[in-house]
Amino acid sequence: MVTIGVYGFDGESFLQRLRDEDVRLLFDVRQRRAVRGPEYAWANSRRLQAALAHARIAYEHHPELAPTTELRQLQYAEDRRQGVGKRSRRELAAEYVRRYTAEILDHADLTRIVSALPSRGTAALLCVERDPEACHRSLIAQRLTERHHVTIEHVRPL
Repeated sequence: MVTIGVYGFDGESFLQRLRDEDVRLLFDVRQRRAVRGPEYAWANSRRLQAALAHARIAYEHHPELAPTTELRQLQYAEDRRQGVGKRSRRELAAEYVRRYTAEILDHADLTRIVSALPSRGTAALLCVERDPEACHRSLIAQRLTERHHVTIEHVRPL
């Protein structure tokens, strides 16, 4: 399995990285499946799903793994305190990690993800942040590794 974000890619380079990793199934773990800015219009749900279908990559949305609006606001407040923007964040706030783990991840049934993994090729966890350390997808990946022995690689833009 790989994880991948939206930031730093354009539509074609994103799809190429998925092809390079032999991704056959993409798990979208965003709450809001839209990305602000015209350079990321390709990542909005309908356009992304159409591009994935054309590339023969299956798509599943898993909103149960997305952080709540309240949790996102907690992270944004910490970003403001540290003077960093969402697109330049390098790590998650400790309180965000604690609460996401307790409120979302500890209640999630990740066996649904594991059982859906393709027998050939790779699956990908998708969110928006460029760096996995700045995104909840890294917490999901860590849990998949620890409890389900899934091998994870984090894919970044070249």
